[in-house]
Amino acid sequence: MRTKGNIPGVRPATAPAPKPARALAPTRIPATAPWTRRDTASLAIIAALALFTRAIGLTQPTAGGTPVFDEKHYVPQAWDMVRSHINPILGGIESNPGYGLVVHPPLGKQLLAIGEALFGYTPLGWRVMPALCGAGVVVFTWLLCRRLTQSTTLAFLAGLIAVFDGVLLVSSKFGMLDIFQVLFVVAAAWTLAGDMREVHQRMRRAAITGELGPRQGFRWWRFATGVLLGLALSVKWSGLYYIAFFGLLSSFWDLWLRRRYGARRPVVGTLLRDVPSALASLVAVPALIYVWSWRAWFASETSVYRHAATDGTIAGSDWPWLGALPDTVASWLYYHLSVAEFHASLTSSSGHSHPWDSKPWAWLAGARPILYYSATDIECGQRTCREMIFLFGTPAIWWLTVPVLLWAGWVWLTRRDFRVIVPVIAFGAGFLPWLAAFDRQMYFFYATALVPFSIVLIATALGSLASLGAPVRSPLVRRVAGYPITSGQLAVIGYLALVIAMFVYFGPILYGVRIPDSYYNSIMWLPSWR
Repeated sequence: MRTKGNIPGVRPATAPAPKPARALAPTRIPATAPWTRRDTASLAIIAALALFTRAIGLTQPTAGGTPVFDEKHYVPQAWDMVRSHINPILGGIESNPGYGLVVHPPLGKQLLAIGEALFGYTPLGWRVMPALCGAGVVVFTWLLCRRLTQSTTLAFLAGLIAVFDGVLLVSSKFGMLDIFQVLFVVAAAWTLAGDMREVHQRMRRAAITGELGPRQGFRWWRFATGVLLGLALSVKWSGLYYIAFFGLLSSFWDLWLRRRYGARRPVVGTLLRDVPSALASLVAVPALIYVWSWRAWFASETSVYRHAATDGTIAGSDWPWLGALPDTVASWLYYHLSVAEFHASLTSSSGHSHPWDSKPWAWLAGARPILYYSATDIECGQRTCREMIFLFGTPAIWWLTVPVLLWAGWVWLTRRDFRVIVPVIAFGAGFLPWLAAFDRQMYFFYATALVPFSIVLIATALGSLASLGAPVRSPLVRRVAGYPITSGQLAVIGYLALVIAMFVYFGPILYGVRIPDSYYNSIMWLPSWR
């Protein structure tokens, strides 16, 4: 006869009572703070500032009305999609024969094509979507910090710092792909943090743990993370790094929770009850989204390599085994292998070089910005002037990258402050894989996805700093502030003022403002910036 003690997930009546789980300290995982009007007002201010700063000079500069820098690749490809679109659902295909093989997935160009369909083949047409998505990156940086810290004040700090970062600004003002991927990655980090918080609350409420721990039910936040990671992958293949890192983080978080709340076999419980659903949400869903992004390629008869399986291309290639697959699948995979071969060939050791090449360790301090636009030797009175735009990180932000990562590692390991986990892992996903491929030709715009997460860490560290120090006794400071503040709070205010001042100081090379050569030389602090 089956008794209550035989029912899986329910402890027998004679079993010793489990040890109660230790309550988590408030500083480790902050209690949920309800959304208030203050949050709405704070987010609205940050969103308005982000839109305003990115709208300034959006249609400038151009090369005689044509795209500049790497816009020359993606903008014509998006225009191909506009002209060849089949219907609003399928969209169109890109060919760009002047530049050979199209080497990135379609979604980024599909987003550019939306702006071009609305405003034509004009600077506004190919830059409006990056500007909107760039403002979205700032908004999701605010949201991510708010979710991790449960603090409106710290979220406002993070949003304000993000508004005045040069890399996020310039990436939002050109018709390229990086800002789209950054938006999806930061949004995925936000939804992943939501899943981690929700599953933690479910575990705390679970009354029965049993051998394996409770089932979690469907996890909508994690499903949303998979959708967003699929969109990131559909912009650039580097989205694979975030799928791997976020997937591992989700699984290890589940394992920690099962161990934390008394499951006697937490590893088996995680493998049986968490990993399969994690694979479905964070691997299968992104894969399906990625295939969906190629829908126009499958629907068109003139897509690049669409008939590689039947025109002899595959038979004479390095991958003749593809011929055993169905024609459409073989042609699609041949396209992917050709793109992978192209990327693998872009190595310094094979002779490829670029004057603005930079390696990952240089990204940590923004040591090698990249020039997007340049007009020099312009006559302006008795002197010569220039207009230049660099992808340039605000030094007050980027020079704190290494210190704030060290701080985050310290509070994670010594204080078990879990607020830093998601930004640290996300930063690692955008940085560590490139170290393994250091021989490859790389550019500073690969680091665009790093800065939202370092900003969240900076804001979190500023929150800790603000709680330190004694009240400032200066009557002047008290009158300006309107209330007594501590020396830590004064330091935070000073840092924000420094960020904004540096943004204004370096603004001419972020917006392409005409400046005398003497001013340009004065702001080139490091030889590697030139």
